Amino acid sequence: MDNAIFKFAKPANEPVKTYAPGSSEKKALKQALNQIASEEWDIPLIIGGKEIRTGNTGKVVMPHDHKHVLATYHKAREQEVQMAIDAAMKAHKEWSELPWVERASVMMRIAELISTKYRYLLNASVMLGQSKNPMQAEIDTPCELIDFLRFSAYYAGEIYSGQPYSETGILNRMEYRALEGFVFTLTPFNFTAIAGNLNLAPAIMGNVAVWKPSTTAIHSNYLLMKVFKEAGLPDGVVNFIPGQGSVIGKVVTQSPDLAGFHFTGSTATFNTLWNQIGANLTHYKSYPKIVGETGGKNFIFVHPSAHVDDMATAIVRGAFEYQGQKCSAGSRAYIPASLWKQIKERVGDMLREIKIGDVRDFTNFINAVIDEVSFDNIMNYIHYAKQDPDTEILFGGNGDKSVGYFIEPTVIQTKNPTSKTMVEEIFGPVITIYVYEDQAYEEILEVCDRTSIYGLTGSIFANDRYAIEVAMNTLRYAAGNFYINDKPTGAVVGQQPFGGSRASGTNDKAGGPLNLIRWTNPRSIKETLVPPTDYIYPFLGEE
Repeated sequence: MDNAIFKFAKPANEPVKTYAPGSSEKKALKQALNQIASEEWDIPLIIGGKEIRTGNTGKVVMPHDHKHVLATYHKAREQEVQMAIDAAMKAHKEWSELPWVERASVMMRIAELISTKYRYLLNASVMLGQSKNPMQAEIDTPCELIDFLRFSAYYAGEIYSGQPYSETGILNRMEYRALEGFVFTLTPFNFTAIAGNLNLAPAIMGNVAVWKPSTTAIHSNYLLMKVFKEAGLPDGVVNFIPGQGSVIGKVVTQSPDLAGFHFTGSTATFNTLWNQIGANLTHYKSYPKIVGETGGKNFIFVHPSAHVDDMATAIVRGAFEYQGQKCSAGSRAYIPASLWKQIKERVGDMLREIKIGDVRDFTNFINAVIDEVSFDNIMNYIHYAKQDPDTEILFGGNGDKSVGYFIEPTVIQTKNPTSKTMVEEIFGPVITIYVYEDQAYEEILEVCDRTSIYGLTGSIFANDRYAIEVAMNTLRYAAGNFYINDKPTGAVVGQQPFGGSRASGTNDKAGGPLNLIRWTNPRSIKETLVPPTDYIYPFLGEE
């Protein structure tokens, strides 16, 4: 028996490769892109470690070249969903009872395989399947997923070592059991790292998962499953079932073994699943733990003391990196009249330089939005803005889906701080600007706080420390991740644990110990070393 008391050292973040001209990593990535683009995969379900093909299939295409098919994938039917639940429950006992260091060792091996052997293949899969440029893919998977895994091993050790005080004659312990059942994971298209973490954060704490991946991220998610297998993750710990959400959700939410729901995606979908879980509460062995990160209408607020170049760069990067398809992307901005002319000119200068196109051309900053449904939804908002008498399209405003789902970075100016594009989540390369009079700073901070149902990210740009403090207080609940003199995107695992509240989710902070502890079912254990032998207490004695 291994009786060592082991502690993982606090890790450093995975270094981000830059893919500079002439670099070895750029050459390796281009080779991986050519390889992935030349192949057409057949992607099965993976249940209990076995590949299952249902014959009910769909296609995975490149968003920037939607005639190019990357894969055919098989869709789960109700019977396969139940098979996945059964496989997870079969794996539950051995996995949950495995010493936590052994589970963490599997996670560390997954991280190492991604950092080395699979780095460029995963990067290429994310680029081609989800239309990310090299930098956006690099910071997603590999880097963020590697960080999730390494920091989770460290934080798990911190959680397990947290033990209660014991008085003389008593030993008190806290056992952090896995949940009594399986975790249903429903993962998004925009970050493969999140897809990995939604499964592996519960798994490191001893849980098993039934995983429904996003249809538009199946290629990279399937490659992750292959890495999990190679790293020694036991069969059935994570079960991969692409398919229609309504079919999968119906079976999962009716299972008495549902113990948790780990989600990133739209607020509407999260609400639907939460309602379905609520409707079945009497069927479950225990109350399912629900953890979700959902939508956002993230703000960039500028004080008159801000620096123009800082602000303009934050708008362009914060709103338009990955085509605005980040939960944290800047989608509305409040700019003082005294700085507006300079900021507008600087933003315009940058947008005129930006290139749009295929991810395989590394000179393109902007690529395609994820699919036709998304393209049409975003363009509908732009068309609405063109017809609204209170708004004006300053830059961009055009889209073309003939080859890929391309939309220009679009900047809208509105006279109405509660206009549709200031309030509703668009999830695309669109930001709306409201210009306010300098003296109305505190008043417009209140407007910013009231405008959105969301509370995910936001930033304040100012050189005046008192103004920053006012913004911090007024916008206390408007953002779960708040940035000072920086864009509202780019949270780093181990540095800025991520999540928001209001309609943006349960704020359980992915990438930190708060999320991991949600996947435990603690048991408090008291051992009395010498038990009493008589019922009598001193107070019973006579005076």
